[in-house]
Amino acid sequence: MQEFNYHSHTYRCGHADLDFTDEEYVQAYIKMGFKRMAFTDHCPEKNKIDKREDMRMEYSKRKEYLESIQKLKEKYAGQIEIQSGYEVEYLPGEEENLKELKAETDKLILGQHFVYDDNKNLKIHGKHDFTDKELLRYAEYIEDAMKCGIPDIIAHPDIYMLKRKEFGKIEEEVAHRICKAAEKHKIPLEINLNNIFAKTYYENRKLNDKPIEEQRKKLEKVVYPCKEFWKIVLEYNINVVYGIDTHHRGQIELFNEFVTLANEVIGKDVIEKLNFVDLK
Repeated sequence: MQEFNYHSHTYRCGHADLDFTDEEYVQAYIKMGFKRMAFTDHCPEKNKIDKREDMRMEYSKRKEYLESIQKLKEKYAGQIEIQSGYEVEYLPGEEENLKELKAETDKLILGQHFVYDDNKNLKIHGKHDFTDKELLRYAEYIEDAMKCGIPDIIAHPDIYMLKRKEFGKIEEEVAHRICKAAEKHKIPLEINLNNIFAKTYYENRKLNDKPIEEQRKKLEKVVYPCKEFWKIVLEYNINVVYGIDTHHRGQIELFNEFVTLANEVIGKDVIEKLNFVDLK
């Protein structure tokens, strides 16, 4: 089992379980045998760009968030290593604000959920259909973020397959551009387990306890991880990690099941050749 998870959200983002405390996250990770974890909540924006409600921490919550993590680091020292961080998006012009967030934390993961269109409107994965030009801009933003030294991990790099009908030439180009940059800058890519969770164990906004055999029948609904993307990763020298993308009670305890299902989606032929690493 991978002994760390660096992708965890808290109630502060507004769409995680509101009664799931920071300490309960830590206790769940310890119970499952994890040695290291990071809180990487959806980052606050100094310049409010993402105007959606209940999508990210308010900027005013930063101090309290980091203080909570520090207290837990001290309380659970010797049982688990706890790191602080954020999940961020790169946008042109926001480099200094992102570097400010990086300077005050241990880890930044890049989860690129949106891009600007030509009129500087925000186009959001899953909500909007991306044009091919906007999809290439998604790759460009990830490349630029790595050039700037912002992310420690690229979260769900294949999330761009949301609302795409097939893995065609443009989708393949995006994968190669992300992989080429990740190899050059030595940034690990994350196999994200949240879409597995959302399409199997989490029905009607509730956790179900059906056996994995029943969950397996729903895998055709899973958009990412995308097998075609991860086959392209094999062409590069890139480190790979799993990320739970925790938002809800019960997710941490199902880590092994999620990994099993994700591996089945990607395929044994690919999984066995990926370079999984023990990331500090």
